[in-house]
Amino acid sequence: MPRAGLTTLRVVQEAEDIADEVGLNNLTLAAIAPRLGVRMPSLYKHVDGMDALQRLVAIRAKTELADVLGRAAVGKAGVEALNAVCIAYRSWARAHPGRYAATVRAPANGDVEDTAASQAAVQVALAALAGYRLEDDDAIDAVRALRATLHGFITLEQAGGFGLPVDVDRSFVRLVSGLAETLRSWGPGAEDSPQTNR
Repeated sequence: MPRAGLTTLRVVQEAEDIADEVGLNNLTLAAIAPRLGVRMPSLYKHVDGMDALQRLVAIRAKTELADVLGRAAVGKAGVEALNAVCIAYRSWARAHPGRYAATVRAPANGDVEDTAASQAAVQVALAALAGYRLEDDDAIDAVRALRATLHGFITLEQAGGFGLPVDVDRSFVRLVSGLAETLRSWGPGAEDSPQTNR
């Protein structure tokens, strides 16, 4: 018997849990339906297929991540803000691997809701990096470097890619420390430095 009061939000929440358990790529409507006590066709009353569901998961995940990062950075500046954001980012991604995978998805052109969710996390990162006094394209470059650095580390960690007998937390601390040092010299003209051509 179908579960009374089923909503789109409830379907998305169940999808998030399944994605975290088995991976975003393994998320299917067939896996969601029995956990909600309905047949799969009933889900189409609430979501327009997997693409629409993954979009909703991505929007909620990006919004949640932005909130987590914002709370971590509040009242902090400079290296302290950068450290707090990096630690919060990694912790959230480790606790929610399926949702984290959904945050990587770029918004479709014209998708106002998804774009706003994506921009929320970018704004938090820009605020966290404000102490480095970066502006315009330099600031965007820095946010991209921050995201790429964290994503690379997290992706390798989640895939079991760090097999050497050295503490992974120690490596992460040193990675963030190195990023902080790099950002100190990230200002205008850095792209013209001979170091970038090595």
